[in-house]
Amino acid sequence: MLFYLTTLNLTRFLTETAPVIAEGQADAQSVTAVDAWKHSEFLCRNYVLNGLTDALYNVYCKVATAKELWESLERKYKTEDVGTKKHVVAKFLEYKMVDSKSVMSQVQDLQVIIHDNNAKGMDLNESFQVASMVEKLPPGWIDFKNYLKHKRKEMSVEELVVRLRIEEDNRMALKEGSEVESSKVHMVEAGQTSKNKGKGPHKGKEKGKNLGPKAGMQRPKNTTQKKISVLIPLKL
Repeated sequence: MLFYLTTLNLTRFLTETAPVIAEGQADAQSVTAVDAWKHSEFLCRNYVLNGLTDALYNVYCKVATAKELWESLERKYKTEDVGTKKHVVAKFLEYKMVDSKSVMSQVQDLQVIIHDNNAKGMDLNESFQVASMVEKLPPGWIDFKNYLKHKRKEMSVEELVVRLRIEEDNRMALKEGSEVESSKVHMVEAGQTSKNKGKGPHKGKEKGKNLGPKAGMQRPKNTTQKKISVLIPLKL
């Protein structure tokens, strides 16, 4: 709205009050100047009102001058802007990365928060941005975090982002490689299990369970006992 009013050369009516003609000096030129001023101020006031939502228009349409209207809007939205600044600062301080998400996506989220801080007039220098990003790395990156902390050469945000991207790509490649090796091991173990099926120590016992005389055959009787009983002489 301020830019729009500037293009129309109406911004002075946001800070100036209407001129007053002193008694005895009401000539035609002064009256014309006052009328022109009032007309331009009327346009400025209604341009601002026209830019409001219907709900806000109903609240501010009763304000008499463009200056009063603009001051009322500034008080309202500057107060809200202070609250927004505090919210953005709290969001930045509380932000922590987690291992369950991609580090690069979280770095991008953090860069958006930093950009919001800068947009609110709370500029963070590049060294602070780099240090804060390193400090907010997830627990699974503790070794890489310590490595970055012990580097003496200062890095820019762009250099840090490149290092983090390379590190995450390497971790993803290692993870995929370990998953492939693990699947191969499981396949080999499954193949060996299927080959060795039925070759255990109980296989012979299972086969021997049904050992016995074939159908139609009987075991021989004890002939030795029968012969002994025949050879004993009878007593008279």
